[in-house]
Amino acid sequence: MSRIQSATLPILPLPKGAVLFPALLQRIPATTNRPDIPALISNLYARAVANPGPDGAPRAVNEVHIVCVPIASPYVGPRGQLLLNGGPNTLGLKNELGVPPEFQPGKSTKDDLYSCGVVAKIIKIEGRGEGEFALHVEGRSRVSITDVTQDQLCFEGKATLHPDERTRKLTSLVDASDSLLAELLQKLKVASRELTQVLRAASFITPDRPHARFTPHLARRLDAFILSKSIGESGILADFMVNIVSASYEDKLQVLALFDVKARVTKVIELLDRQVDSLRNNVKITTIAMNGEDDGENTPKRGIIQKKNNSSFNVLIPGPGFVVPPGAGFGSNGQGPGNGIFRSGAGFRQQPQDNQEPDEADELEKKLQEAKLTPEAAKVAERELKRLRKMAPAQAEYSVIRSYLETLADVPWSAATDDRLGPGTLAKAREQLDGDHYGLEKVKKRLLEYLAVLRLKQSVNEEVDVRIQDAEKTLEAAKTEAEAPVDSAIAQDNVRAAKDNLRGLHSQRMTDKSPILLLVGPPGVGKTSLARSVAASLGRKFHRISLGGVRDESEIRGHRRTYVAAMPGLIIQGLRKAGVSNPVVLLDEIDKIGTSNYHGDPSAAMLEVLDPEQNSSFVDHYLSIPYDLSRVLFIATANSLDTIPPPLLDRMEMIHLPGYTTLEKKHIAMQYLVPKQIRVNGLTPEQVGLGEEVVSKVIDSYTREAGVRNLERELGSVCRAKAVEYAEAKDGGKLETYQPQLTVDDLEGILGIEKFEEEIAETNSRPGLVTGLVAYSSGGNGSILFIEVADMPGSGRVQLTGKLGDVLKESVEVALSWVKAHAFELGLTQDPAEDILRNRNIHVHCPSGAIPKDGPSSGAAQAIGLISLFSGRAVPPSLAMTGEMTLRGRITAVGGIKEKLIGALRAGVKTVLLPAQNRKDVKDLPQEVKDGLEIIHVSHIWEAIQCIWPNVQFPGASQHAAFESRL
Repeated sequence: MSRIQSATLPILPLPKGAVLFPALLQRIPATTNRPDIPALISNLYARAVANPGPDGAPRAVNEVHIVCVPIASPYVGPRGQLLLNGGPNTLGLKNELGVPPEFQPGKSTKDDLYSCGVVAKIIKIEGRGEGEFALHVEGRSRVSITDVTQDQLCFEGKATLHPDERTRKLTSLVDASDSLLAELLQKLKVASRELTQVLRAASFITPDRPHARFTPHLARRLDAFILSKSIGESGILADFMVNIVSASYEDKLQVLALFDVKARVTKVIELLDRQVDSLRNNVKITTIAMNGEDDGENTPKRGIIQKKNNSSFNVLIPGPGFVVPPGAGFGSNGQGPGNGIFRSGAGFRQQPQDNQEPDEADELEKKLQEAKLTPEAAKVAERELKRLRKMAPAQAEYSVIRSYLETLADVPWSAATDDRLGPGTLAKAREQLDGDHYGLEKVKKRLLEYLAVLRLKQSVNEEVDVRIQDAEKTLEAAKTEAEAPVDSAIAQDNVRAAKDNLRGLHSQRMTDKSPILLLVGPPGVGKTSLARSVAASLGRKFHRISLGGVRDESEIRGHRRTYVAAMPGLIIQGLRKAGVSNPVVLLDEIDKIGTSNYHGDPSAAMLEVLDPEQNSSFVDHYLSIPYDLSRVLFIATANSLDTIPPPLLDRMEMIHLPGYTTLEKKHIAMQYLVPKQIRVNGLTPEQVGLGEEVVSKVIDSYTREAGVRNLERELGSVCRAKAVEYAEAKDGGKLETYQPQLTVDDLEGILGIEKFEEEIAETNSRPGLVTGLVAYSSGGNGSILFIEVADMPGSGRVQLTGKLGDVLKESVEVALSWVKAHAFELGLTQDPAEDILRNRNIHVHCPSGAIPKDGPSSGAAQAIGLISLFSGRAVPPSLAMTGEMTLRGRITAVGGIKEKLIGALRAGVKTVLLPAQNRKDVKDLPQEVKDGLEIIHVSHIWEAIQCIWPNVQFPGASQHAAFESRL
């Protein structure tokens, strides 16, 4: 096209009100009242055949150029000048200013065509062969039309090309260093973007108007298109904005006739300013402070757009007939601008001060300054804030950066709870822990140790701070002396010494690295509530993070900002909610956190969080800035250690909570649970009475758990039943018949039949019956276990019943082997070679056959039961024993001593035989258990035998060492 300076080309008159500009597309429907368009197509085919291509083949229709010319207006001259009185009208129509004339084939003449047009080519013919069709034409360059001729319905004319920046690749008509054009382009961009913002605001106010199609996505693309234009594309941007702005037909004709780029840009800026002012007169946008007072009853809240009047908006949005070519920087659908980088919007006009909304960037900057960021965080925040200021609010990344900066401002970088511990802090903390929880002495001891260490560190730091202040004064005096001209060398030495002293004092300050505790125990023992008590005793804020079911690594370390809906991890979110950098954070159910999968390994992500040597520089993926977690007191809870990875377990200090014993449950119920349930169920202590006997019955017969959750539920059921009785008596006027005191006999009617039956020591005994001790696997409870051994004629077969586990079965086999090997020494056979089971079968049974029983703790009792059966001597019914034995007869240590002995005391046992290795466990027993039981420690089965039957002389007893003394 650049080779054509002047040529005779076919002319296509545009429809009513249509003006085609270069670089834009236009759809021209060929309706029944436009017979000139088919004639034009026929003319184009003839030209294509008459002018073949270089290879001799006929040209395509879209390779033949045409001139699209709008219909002339009587109010615009041939050079674009405005004629106020109007000019001649050959159509004989009455045209008013702003009402475009219409082309009428057969009636319109060459004088009705405008003197300027656009060289274009047909890029698509839509609907051929279907009657009515449409042409899609693309404008190329401005031309002036002279010597118009008419051949029946078709026009032809001599078109003189007026190239501009569209042909910048072939000509240098636009000087990139033109300062005036650069200034005009900047003004054009500012006015165009301002119109974009006003149109977007107007689309919110009147969604039923045509401009409601101006969606946020279209606004962002249009803004990017505007900013992407360089000085060489000033004319293209001006032509494009003429189609966006609400301009009259005469205004468009004037712009089309402006071949000079600067004049054209100036005219379009004038149209844009006029449109923006018109919209602002129709729409009033008011904002008030988020926390401020309303100026009146009808004043809208912040961010609410209020219509000033009901007048319509004169806004032009490109309709179906207006499309933009892909080459113009828009998407392929022609609906709006393509993606681009938004630059600073500093050139936008500002609303009046009273209606101006506060700048979000300034608010964020203020919040970031108040957050007292670390140097590294401040550097990142400054960089992101600069990027935010250069973006338009409609851009997608704007909200991403704003959310990131808000998160940086909300994270507590330096805010911390003041741990100024006084002389009475330890006593208050002990009182707090004892008041909230009964027992749990190990945990309380460890927490008091932490408090004591923290208090000592702060005392040392206070002393060092005083010395630092003195050292700073000394340094200032030395600097002042060094400025004097006399003895400057000595003064400089004094300054260096003062600096070294100050540096040494700063190094003497002690930092606080909080411990990472792991509370391991069965459910319901108070692990979570204990962490709350720790926070209360320390005076710190508390935050709980539930790790149960966490399967994604990003939930711990956060999402990267490139993802949609990215957010920080649970750790940073918890600190953000707590508002301080040294809270007590409870990591609940850490044993139920997910393991390695396609989402990552969340348990591995916890390694950095819970490592005291690494968490001082913990990096969350969302923040991407190191954060100091060393001041956070992490308390993790777990029910079992089996599912916790060893590397993670190694980073925590374990404290075991084995569960509450029956005595501890009774104290907890009387001190905490009963008053709580009475209060929760609307009663008073005078209206219901729950004594220790009733509570003990509920514990023994209706609950068997490590914690106290079910116990609290059962007590709540009792209180609710009494509440019903009291309410009925009160409503019926029979309060005198109401009995507030609850008895043991009343429990069956309230709670039903007993769920668990406790074993009671026998009053009489017989050979082959031994009382053992058992601790239930649920924890917290223990009881006695009867072991029954019977013999019968047979061939030496041994039968085991009572749902015994593999370990317990092996204990029976070991005990039987030892008894058979020492039968002669025990006086059970007459000959050392005689087999004691030669003519008999043995049956070992443990009652309560539906309850599984297992564990290495009944070997000694099994051996004593066999000896009792074979010798015919009964074991005292008030004596119980526990302990495992080896083939050599040694009795080894067992677990659950505390629970077993409490159960034995409750069952009426008087004497207990324990392994000698369990002496240390007796020290932790409650005093009432020590006072109620006679505890004997034995290390060999022979010692146990002589303790049980002290008056019996066994043949082989003299061959073994004397048993240890009793307690």
